[in-house]
Amino acid sequence: MPAAPAPAALTVWPLTGIGEIVPGTDLVDEIVRAAGGTLAHGDILVVTSKIVSKAEGRYRPEADRDAAVAEETVRVVAENEAGTVRIVESRLGIVAAAAGVDASNTPDGLILLLPEDPDASARVLAAGIRERTGATIGVIVSDTLGRAWREGQTDCAIGAAGVVVIEDLRGGTDASGRPLAVTLPCVADEIAGAGDLVKRKSSGMPVAVVRGRADLVGGLDLPGARSIVRPAERDLFGEGTREAYARGVADASGG
Repeated sequence: MPAAPAPAALTVWPLTGIGEIVPGTDLVDEIVRAAGGTLAHGDILVVTSKIVSKAEGRYRPEADRDAAVAEETVRVVAENEAGTVRIVESRLGIVAAAAGVDASNTPDGLILLLPEDPDASARVLAAGIRERTGATIGVIVSDTLGRAWREGQTDCAIGAAGVVVIEDLRGGTDASGRPLAVTLPCVADEIAGAGDLVKRKSSGMPVAVVRGRADLVGGLDLPGARSIVRPAERDLFGEGTREAYARGVADASGG
């Protein structure tokens, strides 16, 4: 039996020369100009959500932070005793601190909300870049999120277009021939994390190119990142520990 072909090498690099993004900036033009003709079929662009939000004008005055968080929040998942840290589910289905409302890398006196519809934003970028370059590329819009029970943060996909977000390996076998029954790698999050390794946080390079997974790139009608969010009926951890405990005590006391 012939040996299986070696997997393609994965290459990740940041685009340099992207200028300051302001409301109304044409991100397709900025990205295509910065890429300088280097984009190829099967490339996946990882675009920091912050520049998407800036181009879409998702600013609010810093004084309106609490109102902005409330506006973006669907439910509170957990908060610390002082109420200074609040983990919430946003209207996008994302569970994050302060619904992703952020003041880093923004003009003084302003805060920035996440894009209105990250999947739609990703589709606009992917369609525009494909048209301008002739390359069938995918786009992932990324944001920094924490993970339950783990310290630190990593970038995850909050928007996607033209790229598979979850690779379904169920029904296959592992290297030992054992059947795979539940294996669903979230490749969009893995790619977002890889992009963040080269974009970093304060480098002024908000877009990365990931090359080597052209097998994941496809039509713009592929499911977006919203499909990554687990439905509430399958969520075994819908509350924080403190909130679940308080509810249990209240239920037991009839309160």
